[in-house]
Amino acid sequence: MFTKNIVIVDDEPRTRQGLQRTLESWNNGEFMILTAESSEVVMQIIEERKIHILLSDIRMPGMTGLQLLKNIKAKGMSPVVIMISAYTEFEYAQEALRLGVVNYLLKPIAKKKLIEAVEEAVRILEKQVRVGMIEKVVDEKIISANTKFDLTKDTIRGAIAYIDQHLKSELTLKEVAAHVHLNPSYFSVLFKEEVKLTFSEYVTRRRIQRSKELMISTNLPINEIAEEAGYKTSKYFIKLFKEIEGITPSAYRKTNNERAF
Repeated sequence: MFTKNIVIVDDEPRTRQGLQRTLESWNNGEFMILTAESSEVVMQIIEERKIHILLSDIRMPGMTGLQLLKNIKAKGMSPVVIMISAYTEFEYAQEALRLGVVNYLLKPIAKKKLIEAVEEAVRILEKQVRVGMIEKVVDEKIISANTKFDLTKDTIRGAIAYIDQHLKSELTLKEVAAHVHLNPSYFSVLFKEEVKLTFSEYVTRRRIQRSKELMISTNLPINEIAEEAGYKTSKYFIKLFKEIEGITPSAYRKTNNERAF
């Protein structure tokens, strides 16, 4: 969906270029491979774009790799970091681990080891993005309803599962009540009692949550997202989304994609 950035910083041109060539041959177009000859240049890069994965030498003239990492964190950015060094500098390594560095490679770096380290960094990055997305789309009332499953009656648990599986369809209270073999009126009272939301409130919140997931994780246009979330017209969806979230779906997508990437 978005090109992400890997930055290699090393004051030795041959090392820097060798690492770049290896990663360019490994790259499938998902990443832009950038290089810098100093920590100061990296600090200039982060003014213009987000760094997702950083490969940094520890010992460099001026600002060290560890000081660079501290400065990047102070800017509110947390790339997945691999430190590289020509020495087994245990004190540096210990400090690197405290700063959250995920790998420590010794020069000369074998191509296989480099690629393995970067692929592990990519997996960590993907996990961070997933966690970030969950934090952005979370609806505390939906979470609360779902964490009560152990206490919730089996009929309501079945109703919630049915709703979640049929969000795209036109759901009615009568239909869901029939699915769990309850009288609609009794089902309505029981649902509110157990979930602490009315049936329609739950469905609306769950649909909005689904739309937020799609806005962050896909390139689908807003009208298709509205349809996937169970709304026949994008106009009504946009109006409802703005009432609940305070901003339009397009503004939500733009703001949250910028933060994530």
